Amino acid sequence: MNPTIERTMHGLDRTCNFAHPAARFGALAAPLLAAAMLWALAPPARAGGPVGVAPAATFVVAYRDAPDTVSAEGVVEAVRQSTLAAQIAGQIVELRVKVGDSVKSGQVLLRIDPRAAEQVVSGSQSQLAEAQAGLANAQRTFERNKQLFEQNFISKAGLDKAELDYKAAQARVGALRASAGQASTAQTFTTITAPYAGVVAATSIEVGDMATPGRPLVTVFDPASMRVIATLSQSSLRAVKLQLPVQVEVPAVGRRLTARQVTLVPLADSRTHTTKLRLELADSAGLLPGQFARAYFATGVARKLLIPVDAVLRRSEVTAVYVQGAGGQAQLRQIRVGEASGDGTIEVLAGLREGERIALDPVKAGLLPAASR
Repeated sequence: MNPTIERTMHGLDRTCNFAHPAARFGALAAPLLAAAMLWALAPPARAGGPVGVAPAATFVVAYRDAPDTVSAEGVVEAVRQSTLAAQIAGQIVELRVKVGDSVKSGQVLLRIDPRAAEQVVSGSQSQLAEAQAGLANAQRTFERNKQLFEQNFISKAGLDKAELDYKAAQARVGALRASAGQASTAQTFTTITAPYAGVVAATSIEVGDMATPGRPLVTVFDPASMRVIATLSQSSLRAVKLQLPVQVEVPAVGRRLTARQVTLVPLADSRTHTTKLRLELADSAGLLPGQFARAYFATGVARKLLIPVDAVLRRSEVTAVYVQGAGGQAQLRQIRVGEASGDGTIEVLAGLREGERIALDPVKAGLLPAASR
């Protein structure tokens, strides 16, 4: 027994009155409480850790041949994205879609008040009917004057005038027929439909707003076909090999893709001395226009000391990894890294040697007890 507890119990035996049962119980409870407190503060209890925690997975550091790349920032955009604008003036009377809705090709998106367009169509058709009646009258007059001229009842000037009136009536009918067709076409502009299947990205109007020619109404894009527009400096453009695969990283969705096709836009920016490249993506699931992307263009092949990007722990200005020591314990070590590659690895410039083991999950390795690392 602990000497302190023994002395405490001995003192209590001499001073306590055991005549009453309650006093006897209190005398026994006091040393038991003191013993429990000493046991709770014992060092073995404080040093106890998680039981059954699996050791962190490790990665063997090694040199390997890897593409030497140049990174370029870019933006995801849809290959097909259309901003539908009004072609006639009128009030918005119906809006059938909202942002984020999926639409089919030819689906009605909104309607503009058609009454003004209907009145224009009615007026043009009436003018056309009037012109057609005048053409019929001019034709009969010309045929009648032709017979009278053959019988020498009218002069050649009278016949010529009748012929000119007939041709003028024909021209008037043709012009009014074209005007009526234009009015009929304009009437269809009151209904705005989706040009292809896609997703509504933006609606710039609400019901009751006034539509004017050229005002944007709805923006639609096709999510099945996406690409990245990357900006590369002209000095780097000379070094890259566009015939080699180009890796594209989209941090927002945590994906790395390979460009299906690379197109160099034949136009350089004179202010920034950069050139744009279009990177067509084969798999665009989950991508949205406007997302940030980073493209990695290969310039050659080099031998590098590479580790997984996820194994690197970044805290403020410190870049480090957990290195497994000889006794199996993981120790935090600061390293210096280069640029990340498109395949999820990063080059180590200093701080590690080939053959060392590092933890793949630095957060988990830092939380594990020393004996479990």
